[in-house]
Amino acid sequence: VAQLADVTLEEGEPLLITRKLYASGRSSASLNGQPATAGMIRAIGELLVDVHGQHDHQYLLKPSNQLMVLDGFARAMDLREKFGEVYQQIAELDRRREELSAASDLREQQRDLYEFQAGEIDAADLVEGEFVELNARHALLSNLKRLKLDTGKADAALYDSEGSIVERLQILTHLLGDLVEVDDELNDVSEQVKSATMSLQDAAFELSRYVDRLEENPGELAEIEDRLNTLHRLADKYGSGRRRVTRRAAGEGEGESDPVAEVLAYRAEVEGKLKTLRGDDADLSQIDERRDALAKELDTIGKELSTKRRSAAKKLKPLIEAQLKELGMAEALFDVSFDGDATTGESGSIRNPQSAIRNPSFTGFDQIEMLVRTNPGQPSRPLRKIASGGELSRIMLGLKSILAHSDRISVLVFDEIDANIGGRLGTVIGRKLRELAGGVSLESSVLSPESKTNGKTKKGGKTKANAKSNGLSDVAAPAEGKHQVLCITHLPQIAAFGQRHMRISKTVIGSGSERQTVTTVTPLQGTERIEELAEMLAGKDVTKTTRKQVEELLATAG
Repeated sequence: VAQLADVTLEEGEPLLITRKLYASGRSSASLNGQPATAGMIRAIGELLVDVHGQHDHQYLLKPSNQLMVLDGFARAMDLREKFGEVYQQIAELDRRREELSAASDLREQQRDLYEFQAGEIDAADLVEGEFVELNARHALLSNLKRLKLDTGKADAALYDSEGSIVERLQILTHLLGDLVEVDDELNDVSEQVKSATMSLQDAAFELSRYVDRLEENPGELAEIEDRLNTLHRLADKYGSGRRRVTRRAAGEGEGESDPVAEVLAYRAEVEGKLKTLRGDDADLSQIDERRDALAKELDTIGKELSTKRRSAAKKLKPLIEAQLKELGMAEALFDVSFDGDATTGESGSIRNPQSAIRNPSFTGFDQIEMLVRTNPGQPSRPLRKIASGGELSRIMLGLKSILAHSDRISVLVFDEIDANIGGRLGTVIGRKLRELAGGVSLESSVLSPESKTNGKTKKGGKTKANAKSNGLSDVAAPAEGKHQVLCITHLPQIAAFGQRHMRISKTVIGSGSERQTVTTVTPLQGTERIEELAEMLAGKDVTKTTRKQVEELLATAG
């Protein structure tokens, strides 16, 4: 309870569940003063209160629910849950393996393609930034003749030709030097011309050396063109395309990414995809290994679970038959049929783990059916084929009586357990309910057969019995082996076994649009209790004889 409530509870500490309903329609719930959700309250309620209604016997008709009841009696719910978890893991592995296997051919094609692309890029031995350098070198070699011609002309004009710029500047420098001796104001001009002359001489020397280095090399040009063609081809296939490469070669697209870098980035992407594809192949192998290990674990858990179930079924059989005998079915026989041999051998081991795992049930290898023979001379039949609702109700009550001692639910609610049951069995059922309460008299409440509607009395109401074992103080922590039993019944024979009765009536108050239905709960004691039971027995025509019968019922009840 503490885990579901997400609160800390000390040993022996009570749990207070509070729900507030506001006039606006809003509601809130809390656990020991801490906010709680409706789901938390519902989950905790299922641990604290077991409600059995008049249609609950239908629950037993489904074999899957019967298996749940058997597992509860066998105290095998933890083992059942563990089986389901392992089964779910295997189902997930099967799903994953099916996905990988279905895409096997496609993965192989993708892997071949990516391996080819990676090999093609790797064979080129790309170096980031080389495209810019190669492109510049290609531009130089492609214009070598023009460079030699034009730089030769420039060199001649500066220095090598008669009357070159440097020669004329040298003459001018000497002339200005002579003039400085006459007027020193020309000194700055003379120095500037002298400096310019020296700079142009240096430029001429550098230009001459540059011309000397310009040598035609057709082989280098061919190699560069071949390398650029390779880069262009790879960029077209794996980069942003030839258009960007061409623009970059023309000096456009400033700031655009290097096409070689784009190809290398694609190579890294391909490597990631190859790693994933190779990992999928490795996953298949790991899935098979993991699945085999889980199948063995499932086999072990399933055998243990089956053993517990068969042992519990043997113990349950005489207990149920004894209960049915007390409930007026003295000749009834009860049994549990196992249909798990389709997936397990005689020893309980899995014949084929894979086929067993694919069993649509994740609750184990067993499929069961509860069988009952209600009358001598008839074969045992599944509960779902028993036509009598009264028999089903008694079987359900018998199961409740047995299971109540094997679970920890302290509050049992029976809502009209007398459905399809005659008055002759009322005393038997009432005594059975008292036994569930720990052997003491039941506390009962009676819903008056007179329900008020619109201020008028209507017949045909129903009786409600609120049964408990050791008084109100036992609600939170009933004594060992005892339960608080609340019973809603039509039969006075059952209600007579209640320790305390309460009448619940509905009344419509107000008029017009202001009309509202009000429910009133009234404790009954002494003569009020006798009068209410008498009305349940004889209707409105209560006589001294009827009251005497009620007194006898109460005396018989204890």
